[in-house]
Amino acid sequence: MMASGTAIVEAAEIVKENARKIAAHVLEAAVADIEFEIGPSGGRLCIAGTDRSIGLMEIAEKLRAGLVLPPDVPHTLSVQHVAQGPPFSYPNGCHIAEVEVDPETSVVALVRHAMVNDFRTVINPLLIEGQAHGGVVQGLGQAIFEHVVYDESGQPLAGSFMDYALPRAEAAPSFTVAYHPAPAKTNPLGVKGCGEAGCVGSMPSIMNALVDALSEFGVAHIDMPATPERVWRAIREARALEPARFG
Repeated sequence: MMASGTAIVEAAEIVKENARKIAAHVLEAAVADIEFEIGPSGGRLCIAGTDRSIGLMEIAEKLRAGLVLPPDVPHTLSVQHVAQGPPFSYPNGCHIAEVEVDPETSVVALVRHAMVNDFRTVINPLLIEGQAHGGVVQGLGQAIFEHVVYDESGQPLAGSFMDYALPRAEAAPSFTVAYHPAPAKTNPLGVKGCGEAGCVGSMPSIMNALVDALSEFGVAHIDMPATPERVWRAIREARALEPARFG
């Protein structure tokens, strides 16, 4: 939407301006007196202060029928337009994760996850929420499940998804998604990106929550993926460094 949406909006403005010039000729008025209005039947070009107007589709039909126009008036409503410059946006968000660690097995579970996103103008709420959900699960997989192991020749030991630890539905809680939009001034639609927001926010929040949960054992850092073995080793090594504390 940032790239193609900007081009569409700018192209639409060119169409409107061309339509104003054509309407001025058809209605025998000055271009400056032609106003573009949106009504129940679509766009109309009106002479300001009067009831005289012509519909945008009427203009298109006249052009198709061979409307004769002066050389200085556009002869079509078709537009080819390229938006200049790459669009930039700066989406923001906050993710809060709650994890539980089984003290017997060292298995980590994500039990609650909430996110507040600043995507500015939301075009399709259902699509964006689904994207955010999928991103969080992707981040969950990278944080505590997925670990690619290779043999001596560089071949991955996991031959299929049957023996590769992908997160499944049972590993993900229900997510809380909220929005706190702030103005985006880098494109005419005010939109921001949202594609990686779920994954980018979930990994650090899950790992920080895990380190917080393990802090009582003296663990201050753990690498992804936080598999049960890594969690067990982290606790064991932290206890070895502080034997007096843990007896």
